[in-house]
Amino acid sequence: IGKAGGNASAGNAASVLYNTLTGLLGKPETIEIRNEGKPTVAIFVGPTGVGKTTTLAKIAADFTLNSKKSVALITADTYRIAAVEQLKIYAEILGIPITVIYSPDEIQDAVNEFNNKDLVLIDTAGRSFKDKLQFDELKTLVSAASADEVYLVLSTVTSMQNCVEILKNYNFLKDYKLIFTKIDEAPAAGIILNVKCLTSKSLSYITNGQNVPDDIEVANI
Repeated sequence: IGKAGGNASAGNAASVLYNTLTGLLGKPETIEIRNEGKPTVAIFVGPTGVGKTTTLAKIAADFTLNSKKSVALITADTYRIAAVEQLKIYAEILGIPITVIYSPDEIQDAVNEFNNKDLVLIDTAGRSFKDKLQFDELKTLVSAASADEVYLVLSTVTSMQNCVEILKNYNFLKDYKLIFTKIDEAPAAGIILNVKCLTSKSLSYITNGQNVPDDIEVANI
């Protein structure tokens, strides 16, 4: 606020604060559909319970209903049967195909199956870094998918201490964008700025409720 001068009005101070935050947060980057005769492939990773599956369904619905793009879903979250069934229901409602895979070896065949689509979205299971075998399987899956875009999904109700631990364990990702969920449940959204500054990764989407496809928007302040 000092940048606005000692006699700055509240309006000027607010403007400076807004511009400063905008500069720190940067321009959000969302999914871009390629026009090269093959689909854009996006994979979603993150700890369990942050809302990956619902977020993926919202994005699928938005591209299907609003952007009129052809979308397909792949889920590797076979550890949670409810998550698979949830995504199958969304796929049926939207009239889009879905494939379930059971090992990283199957991911490329699954992606190739949808070569005629505009967008392929891959859901993954939340993995505890404390279970080395499961976490290594996630690493193998991400590598084998060779996705165009990787999205790390985090919840705004997660403590900063836990977020730091999560980020440390997902540092195997070569590059990724950030999605923040449960904005409507968080007392404050400062964690978004903190994680953005800590990772220097681009923000993408935020979600603010459970309604599909409505409760998702681009991460603008």
